[in-house]
Amino acid sequence: MTLKLCSIAAALALAVGTTAATSAQAQSTMSKDASKPASSSADRKVKNAEEDRIEADYKAAKAKCEPMKGNQKDVCEKEAKAHEKVAKAELKAKSDPSPGNQRKVAEAKADGEYDVAKEKCDDMKGNEKSACEKQAKAKHEQAQADIKKQFAQKDAKSSSATTGSTSK
Repeated sequence: MTLKLCSIAAALALAVGTTAATSAQAQSTMSKDASKPASSSADRKVKNAEEDRIEADYKAAKAKCEPMKGNQKDVCEKEAKAHEKVAKAELKAKSDPSPGNQRKVAEAKADGEYDVAKEKCDDMKGNEKSACEKQAKAKHEQAQADIKKQFAQKDAKSSSATTGSTSK
């Protein structure tokens, strides 16, 4: 009888000791992670759900293109792909709103518009097609220049703010 009680007491002490050690481990891990803005599992689940939604939207948009023929179908597919790329860039910018990610959103929009515009030019022939392509390229280059200018100004403002310099 005493052997059974000793065994139970030892097992109980071991279980309590293991639980206390695990609890201490969890607390030390949590205290280290609490200072970092780490993604929780809930945030990860939300992000994964958003990625799944983007993918489903892309597949649905592409499916709408199936009954189309020729260049109309190609334009439709380019638009679907462009929307997907922009949505992915926006999701990344939402989870990490850095200037670099904001710039990628702007670039994805400009690139998507350019791809669609080029594809629309394929319906044309001769000089009309050439003019269309030149116009699409010029518009894309202007958008890229605007993005570069916009983010260069933001970089200049943030670097002067971080160095503490002021202009008087």
